[in-house]
Amino acid sequence: MEIPYIVTPRKDTGLFNSKIAIWLFLASEVMLFGGFFSAYVFLRIGADYPWPERTLPVLPGLINTFILIGSSVTVVFAWASLKMRQWRRFQFFMTVTIACAAIFMVLKGLEYNVKFHHQAVRLPDYTVIEGHLGYEKEKGKEVLDHHGRKIEENRILIEASGLTFSTVRFHTPWVEELLSQAAHRNAKITLAEDVSAITREGQAVGILAKAGEPLSPALLERLQEAHLEARSHNGALRTAALREKWTAAKAENPGKRGWQIASGVNIDATALEPKLLTEIGTVAFKVDPPARMNFKPRDVREGDTQSRLRDDTVIDGKLLASPMVFHNVDAIDFRHLAMKAVEKGQDPMAAIENSWLINNHAFAREAWEWNKAEVAKLEKTLIATYKVDPKTGKPNREPTAKERYRIGWKEFAKKAEDAGRPKLGFWGRISEEFKGPNYAARGEETFPHLSLPREQIGFSSKFTPAWNTYYAIYFTITGLHGLHVIGGALVLAYYLFFGRKMYESNPEWLANRVEIGGLFWHFVDLVWIFAFPIFYLM
Repeated sequence: MEIPYIVTPRKDTGLFNSKIAIWLFLASEVMLFGGFFSAYVFLRIGADYPWPERTLPVLPGLINTFILIGSSVTVVFAWASLKMRQWRRFQFFMTVTIACAAIFMVLKGLEYNVKFHHQAVRLPDYTVIEGHLGYEKEKGKEVLDHHGRKIEENRILIEASGLTFSTVRFHTPWVEELLSQAAHRNAKITLAEDVSAITREGQAVGILAKAGEPLSPALLERLQEAHLEARSHNGALRTAALREKWTAAKAENPGKRGWQIASGVNIDATALEPKLLTEIGTVAFKVDPPARMNFKPRDVREGDTQSRLRDDTVIDGKLLASPMVFHNVDAIDFRHLAMKAVEKGQDPMAAIENSWLINNHAFAREAWEWNKAEVAKLEKTLIATYKVDPKTGKPNREPTAKERYRIGWKEFAKKAEDAGRPKLGFWGRISEEFKGPNYAARGEETFPHLSLPREQIGFSSKFTPAWNTYYAIYFTITGLHGLHVIGGALVLAYYLFFGRKMYESNPEWLANRVEIGGLFWHFVDLVWIFAFPIFYLM
């Protein structure tokens, strides 16, 4: 049976089937992105911390905006070429459209990559420090983990003397990492004592593993298997014994409900004991000699003499100094500290100048004094330009909180240039707009090192959704939009590479399909036109 209105439009609506379908689909898409944008607005208005303003590089976003607008034009030209039966022109314009989509995603990937490598930390007094961490080195060479990856200088360091693993929850990659670190320190991890157990009902205690046996995932898996078999066997025994007790209790108390006789239903543990197998819940190992090991902060709950990993592995040993080492600090943000000071009725400037960072880091103190001088110049300029309100005696325009309390990488660069550091050329500055500050070219005088004690780390994260609500929504909306770009580009690419046969048999049908794809592509462009100003400009 032939489906009507695939090519020919209906007389009552003037639309063919797929155009009605795409408009219904786009209506649902409007509700989806409308909900996201509305949530962004409400969360920004009600934020209990200084909302990030103009933190994203404008140039890549602006270029992407023009790229999508241009691709919306070329997809229309591709459709028009089909209507005029010009296949070569269609191929050209559709290729340009798909190329624009690819360039958009490349620029978005560069932007994401910068965020995923940019570290931020909030101190207990709400000062925020941003920059890039260094990598651990020994004898001038970077240390690699057992996967061959560099290790950032943001680790919890423990001089481990013993390890106790949960036989149920141990995480094999972490076991392998511990073995790798011990080998790197010329230490051995061996079983602290014999592991003895009854593994069959009625048998005597046997040795499953002898003291001194080296740690390995295979050893833990063997002990895990014995533990799970014992737990299953013991559970079945207890269930059967409990069932007998309930049967007897029901017979002795006819007509009574379960809750009325529950207090008298108990298992005789002594009678079951000879039949029970040994459950090996944990197994202890010693590290000889004690070795320094490092752990990701999110993986370990540290203590002075004993720490615990998320898989319940217990680490016995002394907690060592574990600073977070910034090899390049490129922003200092006092806005949250100032906001908290105002809430407490304190002078924000005094709170900043009494902060830990200002009192313990000479460069931060120097940068703050420079920034105050720059803000004073800006205040004079604003007064000269916008005057003072004669009624209130206050300036009509004042520096924003960002200008007053945040020192970003561009301010650091200007400070260094004011002090005589050479400026980067035009292309160097353009490169910084895409990749972030050029630490190598600008030097440590511009972006200093900072070793931050562990006790001064209130919260830390890369610029990912974990850092704050702003980045959570940014990655949600732009990530979902990116998936739409990829999906739309794949559909348009299908028409380009596999549409020739359809064009030769029924060119109008292909033109209709490209028109539908173009409508979706216009919607993708429209979403970005909303996203660009709220994320990049406001």
